[in-house]
Amino acid sequence: MKQFTNITLTIVFLLAMDTSCTDKIFETYTANSPVYMSYDALRSGVKMSAARDLNTPGKIYFKDQYIFINEAMKGVHVYDVSDPANPQNKGFIEIPGNVDIAIKDNILYADSYVDLVSIDISSLAAIKEVGRIQKIFPYTLPVYDTNYPVAQLDETKGIVTGWEVKSVRQQLEQRSYPVYYNYGSLAMDTYYGAASTASAAGTEGTTYGVGGSMARFGLYQNMLYVVNNSSLLSFKLNTNSDAVLANTTYVNWNVETIFISDNHMFLGTQNGMIIESLEVPESPSQVGSFAHMTSCDPVVIKGDLAFVTLRGGTPCHGGTTNELDVIQMGNSYSVFTLLMSYPLFGPQGLGINGDLLFICDGDAGLKIYNATDPLAISQHLVASFPLINATDVIPVNNYLFMIGASGFTLYDYSNILNIKKIGFIPIVKNT
Repeated sequence: MKQFTNITLTIVFLLAMDTSCTDKIFETYTANSPVYMSYDALRSGVKMSAARDLNTPGKIYFKDQYIFINEAMKGVHVYDVSDPANPQNKGFIEIPGNVDIAIKDNILYADSYVDLVSIDISSLAAIKEVGRIQKIFPYTLPVYDTNYPVAQLDETKGIVTGWEVKSVRQQLEQRSYPVYYNYGSLAMDTYYGAASTASAAGTEGTTYGVGGSMARFGLYQNMLYVVNNSSLLSFKLNTNSDAVLANTTYVNWNVETIFISDNHMFLGTQNGMIIESLEVPESPSQVGSFAHMTSCDPVVIKGDLAFVTLRGGTPCHGGTTNELDVIQMGNSYSVFTLLMSYPLFGPQGLGINGDLLFICDGDAGLKIYNATDPLAISQHLVASFPLINATDVIPVNNYLFMIGASGFTLYDYSNILNIKKIGFIPIVKNT
């Protein structure tokens, strides 16, 4: 028995010696292999190029006579809508990794993967990058095939822009199985859209532009605010067009949208709404919050009323609740009253102008209500356009700009008894 034990220990010792002498262990397996864009390519990629078709539009933004339509992760289409019935395609601003924009004066601020970039658009024929903050946003990954693991990443090679499913041979760290990464995904922006500042008029010569309700960028005075999941980043905009990070504040997990009104910032989260005072613009401070069920939820404000759409069946909320909530805010945002909830089909973005409330209700189309009486909104449907899939809207100057599954649509609502579709830019899928 003793002899057997000694032999066993000798074998274990020899195996251990063999393992310790092995410098590297490799395994070959099928995985999502990252496709990189170098940092040099990323930071030399901003330029104006020829007009192109809408392919995968995201967020919309209006400034002066122009509509800016994001092309997901690629840049921004620019359309002149001085004649709303006949929009003119003026070109495409290439911005690698772009999702959100905001415009103050003639400077367009945009995310570009991990960077924040400032672009002078005073001349569309000669745009130029005038500022950049590098690595201010998280390193995130595009959607990958979950049937396969993600191969090892090397952030020093640049930004991951896509994947190739292929056989890879990689060194293991004492593992006999491939590693599955749990990274955030840029797919989160499938559900949320454009930069917004509610106080902007959007007419020719204004300081600020105006965007849709599903906002991650917002402008106020000389500040740009960006929500980044759990954080609020405050950037001071200097006269030389530079953006300088002034403050980073933890606000809540899963912050999704910004809406700015009456010196306050209203943050939509997956489980409620947070109100930040902008009394000190460089340092927003929380003054109130309202909780609701977990859901994707943009918010717009009119006076002391908050209009919030809740949508089920999404990554934000796996349930089936689809509704409009009307919330009354009082006593310096310390008291909240849920006045009424209205059932909807699959609401996404919304907008308000005067007494008119515009709701994008998914496959149920665009719905326009008179919201004068918050307790009877469903009884005052002004117009409905059911044969479209609506995503987000910008109501301004009696015109409604809408983005949806089929493209970009313009409506004239100067006569609420005869709201008319006057223009359309279709999505053209690549073949």
